[in-house]
Amino acid sequence: MGQWLNLLVCALILLKADGFNVGITYVENAVVKGAVCLDGSPPAYHFDKGFGAGINNWLVHIEGGGWCNNVTTCLERKKTRLGSSKQMVKVVAFSGMLSNKQKFNPDFYNWNRIKVRYCDGASFTGDVEAVNPANNLHFRGARVFQAVMEDLMAKGMKNAQNAVLSGCSAGGLTSILHCDNFRALFPVGTKVKCFADAGYFINAKDVSGASHIEQFYAQVVATHGSAKHLPASCTSRLSPGLCFFPQYMARQITTPLFIINAAYDSWQIKNILAPGVADPHGTWHSCKLDINNCSPTQLQTMQSFRTQFLNALAGLGISSSRGMFIDACYAHCQTEMQETWLRTDSPVLGKMSIAKAVGDWYYDRSPFQKIDCAYPCNPTCHNRVFDSNVHSEV
Repeated sequence: MGQWLNLLVCALILLKADGFNVGITYVENAVVKGAVCLDGSPPAYHFDKGFGAGINNWLVHIEGGGWCNNVTTCLERKKTRLGSSKQMVKVVAFSGMLSNKQKFNPDFYNWNRIKVRYCDGASFTGDVEAVNPANNLHFRGARVFQAVMEDLMAKGMKNAQNAVLSGCSAGGLTSILHCDNFRALFPVGTKVKCFADAGYFINAKDVSGASHIEQFYAQVVATHGSAKHLPASCTSRLSPGLCFFPQYMARQITTPLFIINAAYDSWQIKNILAPGVADPHGTWHSCKLDINNCSPTQLQTMQSFRTQFLNALAGLGISSSRGMFIDACYAHCQTEMQETWLRTDSPVLGKMSIAKAVGDWYYDRSPFQKIDCAYPCNPTCHNRVFDSNVHSEV
């Protein structure tokens, strides 16, 4: 018991050093606009006000949490924080890119920092007017995005000198899909850029040879009525489900965009490359929990996935307005945690941390487009190790 208490105290000390709690804000007036979570509850965000020289700078960060692709999975989601603001905790810890300490977040610590909660299940793209009374599901993610932005603009974001839209995982995909929409909110003189952390999901076949993620995304887009809120430059050429993949639509984004991603993204390995449905005997189970458990054959398959990921990255196009930090880690979402964003032992590429690379790129101090060598070449990686009891499969 004493050991557990010591661990708890240490964890709290670390949280105190690296993170701080920020209360929730509900956008109550969004409800009348029909801009609601899956269950009809109001959208929400957490807002820590800027100070000093950062008072007119705004960083809007979108929470992640996968997607729901049909009525059944969306009904399950409706009962959780990812489908209802009634289920959300009242405070969340801000750290990493959201930290208010110069030591931990030198370029954005004094900005207005907002974490937008994710409760629609389609990366803020859904827009179906009808609500079936049998299930009371609201597919209104695009309206939620607009309502939250309007609320923030009214709270001072309209005066922004600098603005960033960022996000992690499904939120990282949101920051790509909505990047130009976010830019359009501001006058030409405002410096606006987007960061996508672990949001560059690729269209790759799974280990059984099936197009699992392609089918899944097509179902998400169809269920949520997302097509009209996906970039027309993509939907005019391809089926809407494909336009959920950055590799097919990111080239047309005109706003500067920085991609932070692990080449061996742990979520993509677990859910795109080797989802449970493609691995009925569980031969990938141990490997997905900890890359150190992977067999030589499995590592070879993962190296092939990295090659596909790098090929998909070419969809960004060659432009000085693009930034990228693609490390060789088994990780997912590296900007929200202090240990991977900026610490003495955080991952580096070319001797540069994610925080320094992103900050230099945002402020035009220096460009950054680096792709790491192949696993296991980077000793600074914080490779994820997962609990065998936790499942997060699509």
